[in-house]
Amino acid sequence: MLIETSRLTLRRFRPDDAPALAAYRSDPEVARYQGWTAPVSRRDAAELVREFAAGDPARPGWFQYAVELTAEGSLVGDVGVRLHENGMQAELGFTLAPARQGSGYASEAVRAVLGDLFDGRGLHRVSAECDARNTASARLLERVGFRREGERPEFTWIKGEWTDDLLYGLLARRWEDLRRSSDT
Repeated sequence: MLIETSRLTLRRFRPDDAPALAAYRSDPEVARYQGWTAPVSRRDAAELVREFAAGDPARPGWFQYAVELTAEGSLVGDVGVRLHENGMQAELGFTLAPARQGSGYASEAVRAVLGDLFDGRGLHRVSAECDARNTASARLLERVGFRREGERPEFTWIKGEWTDDLLYGLLARRWEDLRRSSDT
């Protein structure tokens, strides 16, 4: 379940992650396009960490990876994967602490998880969606290889307003092509 890159360790959440999780999920800009409302208390973060730690990445449903900056041993974000009941497709989401944005950590973490899902587990498809106003997330998805498949206008009612959703997908064959082209 441990995934490592040159700078990051993606692992199961631990109890000592709760303060960092509360801090970055309490940032209004981080929470703006997400399903939770800031601030996130330490008590609520501790409960989330317990729920995340109890998850099983091999079973259908959500599993949340803690994204740790290896050199510092500090939690900088999380990547969520919802494995479909058929075990052949998944949905992906990600959150990164504001102070760590702009350094390529989110792209690195997402690529590492995609590598595990496609190369390690043999999934056929991974999808993602984001609020259309969240241009940074949309750019990240496209940068790592997702293709925009559609838009659902005023589809989600969240935080007192209707929002447009952008839909993204990545097939295993495209992932393989991207991997091959990066090896050359």
